[in-house]
Parts: sequence; C-alpha cells; structure tokens
Amino acid sequence: MQIFATGKLDDALNEAVQNTNALPDAIRPWVVVAIGLLSAIVITVVLSFILKRLLRRIQGLPPERTLRRAPLLFTLAFAFTKVAVGVGFAPSQWVTIWQFLLLLGLISSIAWLLIVVIGVFEDIVLARYRGDDGNPRRLAKIQTQVGLLRRVVTALIITLALAGALLTIPEVRALGAGLLASAGLISVVAALAVQSSLANVFAGLQIAFTDAIRVNDTVVVETQRGTIEEITLTYVVVLLLDGRRMIIPSTHFTTTPFENWSRRSTEISGFVLLDLNWNAPIEHLRTRTQQLLASTDLWDGRIGDLNVTDAIGGILKVTIGVSARNPGDLYDLRNYVREHLIAELGKDYPDALPKPVMPGAAPA
Repeated sequence: MQIFATGKLDDALNEAVQNTNALPDAIRPWVVVAIGLLSAIVITVVLSFILKRLLRRIQGLPPERTLRRAPLLFTLAFAFTKVAVGVGFAPSQWVTIWQFLLLLGLISSIAWLLIVVIGVFEDIVLARYRGDDGNPRRLAKIQTQVGLLRRVVTALIITLALAGALLTIPEVRALGAGLLASAGLISVVAALAVQSSLANVFAGLQIAFTDAIRVNDTVVVETQRGTIEEITLTYVVVLLLDGRRMIIPSTHFTTTPFENWSRRSTEISGFVLLDLNWNAPIEHLRTRTQQLLASTDLWDGRIGDLNVTDAIGGILKVTIGVSARNPGDLYDLRNYVREHLIAELGKDYPDALPKPVMPGAAPA
C-alpha cells in the first residue's frame, strides 16, 4: 500500500509544494491536497475514456458493462491525498490520525477496484463464448466455473483487505505476533468450527470443475424437477417448475444421487400414456400422432412412435414415445399430443375412451 507514497508521486507532490512557496503557509498544504485531488479526477476521466473505448470493441460484452469510475476515483483520491498530507503538513497527532484514516480508505478502495475489475474480466471471458450458438453447453460450463472463481477471488480479496486494515493498528499487529505462537491450536479449533462450511466450499468447487452440474441444467432433486439457477461457494439454487426456489447445500450434490437431464446435451425423450378400450383405433392414432408431431416445432424429430404396451382388465395401455430439444419443450410437447388425441377420440371415437368410475359406485 505504501508504494503510492514513494517514487514519482512523491516527487510530483514535492515539486507542487515548491511551486506554492509564494502562497501563505496556512493555505499552502490545502492547495497541495487540492492539486492531488484534481490530478486523481483528471487521471480517472482519461483512463475511464480509454477503457470504455477498449471495452466497446469486445463482441458479446453486455452494453451496460463498463468499468465504473467510482472505485478508480476513490483509489487515486485516497492515494494522492495520503501523500499530499504527508508532504504538505508538518508532523502532528492529527496528521497521524488522518494518515491512518486515509490508509484505511485506500485499502478499501483498492479492494473495491479489484472486485470491479474481476467482474469486468468475467464478462470479457463469457463474451468469447456467447456467440457460440452451436454449443450452449460450453457457455454454461464456462459461466459456472468463471462465476464460482469470481466468488472465491472476491472472498479472498475482502479477507486480505480486512487483514491489511487490521494490521495497520499497532495493537492488533502486536496481538497477531502472540497468536502466531499458538497457531497450531488455533488452526485445530478453527477447522472444527468451520468444518461444515469448508466442506460446502470444497463441494462447490468440485461441482464447478468436475462438470457434474452447470447453470441452466435440468435436474431432479428430492423428487422435485427444476433448473439450476445459481451455484455459489456453499449452496446451489434450483428454480422449480412452480417458480419456487430450493436452496440446497453444495455437499448434497457430491454425496447424494440426483438426476441431471441435461448432463451431456439438452435433448430429452419422454412418454405419453393413454388408457383406452379394446376398440380404440390404434392405426388411426399412430397416424395422427405422426401428423401432430410433424405439425409442431416442439418435436426434434428423433423419437415419435406409438405402441400398445399392455392389455389388462379390458384396458389397452398405449405408450407414445416423443423427444424434444430440452425438458421445457418436452413438457409442452407431451401435453400437446395428449390433449389433441383425447379431444379427437372424444369427438370421433367416444366408445374408445373408458368411462370414469366414480368412487363407491358399482361397476356396470
């Protein structure tokens, strides 16, 4: 952190102090501080303009994503002000206090700037894969891994910033030296205290880099089907069909079996089941099924057949196999085929549909 207080920055501000010798002693230090703040503003505007021009050239980058000026401005402002106070003001107790507060602000603003830069870098990496329409699974994989890495690095930056801020306090620094002597005991106690949290963190990393699940995967967890909406360091958010969100610890996906319907690809197949009477027009239904599938974009053309899979108790078990590009289309396709076939049977072949039996009623 002290690198900002040395080198060219010190030389520039010393030169500014010499150039203000004609000013009264009471206002000369404040002029130096003002020069430092003005320099921070000018450098921020110039760098922001250059970076925005560079980011606009990247294909696939969200238009709203830009490197915000605030963290850069605060970083430069704290750095220039800290050096300006040290150069322009005579040593005193209040100068020491201001230097301490400015150092804390500088550490915080640098951490903020690094977090923003990491977010921009994440978007730049994802922008390279957003244009690959032929391989959306690759984008989901990269999005999962890069997003999780961003969270890990962000947590590391915040931790280091807090540690750096605490180490600027002499009392805390002295205490830290004493604690290092018993580091073995502390590490054991800490490991026991955060064992479950660390297990979830490592499970989250394992999920991301073993490619077990990705963002937008369709999964069945605890008999509930949904879509992976978010993968964090410690938990996974599953968006269920009815709009609810199930929050599941990351360790669940590394220790408990679950279904991933889009592990290798999003293509999926399913069945439409019908119970019909013995006089049902099977060949007509087979022809109509082919016509219905050909008439909708929900069908991907892979599977589309109708078979009588059982005949027990005067009821035919008719199974229609269909396939679609993703689970959402499959759900709509099954409903589409089922609704049209039942409607046509009720209109043209009502005797083919079994009569519903009311609870408690005697069979006819």
